[in-house]
Amino acid sequence: MPVHQPAAAERGEQILAVFDTAFGELLAADPAAFRVKFRKMAGSAFAFYRGTACLFYQDLEAEADGGGPFLDERTGRVWIHGDLHAENFGTYMDANGRLIFNVNDFDEAYVGPFTWDLKRLAASLALIGYTKALSDGQITRLVRIYAAAYRERIHALASGSGGDGGTPFTLETADGALLGALREARAMTRFGLLDSMTEIREYERRFATGGGSIELDAATRYKVLAAFDGYLATLPESSLVRPDSYRVKDVVGRRGIGIGSAGLPSYNVLLEGHSDALENDVVIYLKQAQTPAVSRHVTDPAVRGYFRHEGHRTVISQRALQAHADPWLGWTELDGAGQLVAEVSPYAVDLDWSDIDDPEDIAATVADLGRATATMHAAADESSGHSLVPFSTERAIDGAIAADEEGFVELLVDFAHAYGARARADHQIFVDLFRNGRIPGL
Repeated sequence: MPVHQPAAAERGEQILAVFDTAFGELLAADPAAFRVKFRKMAGSAFAFYRGTACLFYQDLEAEADGGGPFLDERTGRVWIHGDLHAENFGTYMDANGRLIFNVNDFDEAYVGPFTWDLKRLAASLALIGYTKALSDGQITRLVRIYAAAYRERIHALASGSGGDGGTPFTLETADGALLGALREARAMTRFGLLDSMTEIREYERRFATGGGSIELDAATRYKVLAAFDGYLATLPESSLVRPDSYRVKDVVGRRGIGIGSAGLPSYNVLLEGHSDALENDVVIYLKQAQTPAVSRHVTDPAVRGYFRHEGHRTVISQRALQAHADPWLGWTELDGAGQLVAEVSPYAVDLDWSDIDDPEDIAATVADLGRATATMHAAADESSGHSLVPFSTERAIDGAIAADEEGFVELLVDFAHAYGARARADHQIFVDLFRNGRIPGL
């Protein structure tokens, strides 16, 4: 990646300008939430990288990133995750009741160049490798392993040439760190989740007070319930199996949590679930969906005009990228803003890198992430039922990579090292801006 490395002061101004565009309105509305977000980002270069997809895409555009020979009118316009890094993988229970390990967190999903996902993941590998004191040579090997696994899986899916094809990572097919996450998820229970968030009062389950929950006034509660009614109309028919499942028992507000959710209003809704038994109650959340960072750098009007609002975009994108997605996944509007609605799942476990330290274990995990990325990209094409990407994604990507297989690998290796170094330098600049009170509004 031929990058121009500006002086620290100049780069600091660039970072502040990007932050103002991406976070300005939300920060003004809830500066306390952003102080928490920024303290988390200050903790490490990787945490900073996780929280700055906006800066990443601004840099790609500033470097006139054309993706080399690998982008054309098709491969430059596929469903992408938008914030693909090494910690955005984990477990979920699919609509068929199977525990799956795959990509998660689709808040930034959009339509754009497939190489942007791969570059963002490759740079995250460089950052994780650096924190684990891996040499540049070892980091190069990891990126090569990721690229090769992605390439192999895409080719298998495009050609139907056997192998494991698109077999998902399940308790039967996964091993290593992925199997560990699946087993951890399997040990979790709906009762455990409910016990942490709710209590039984007068023979009925209600949300417990405290712990980040906010009691709603009558007017807000009414608005949330009206939005909930709108959400029900967006669910697939297969989800609507027992009308009583959707009986609302309680509603509370939630403070924005997580690096990506600062300043975004959200609500939890407690539902009856699939039986009268109290241990089968379901918690869903409504969260104001955000403008994805990548959308500011994709100018195609057909893409922009496809989505009613950001909640609709998030759900349509996730359904495209994730086979058999959460049956509770839907969208609605609240106060004119698009909302994402989904279950607070008791079976969600994120991939934990803290205990993956042996270089061979890291390599095996990285190869699996390459396969998972390819499976995600291949799921999202004409067979996913959406007209926005009306062609076989895997065949288009397979053909583009085949034109220069070694160049494809080197593109990702070079980018990983260059952007990893830039993110580490940017992290230090950011910490100095933050601790010296240079970020407006905080």
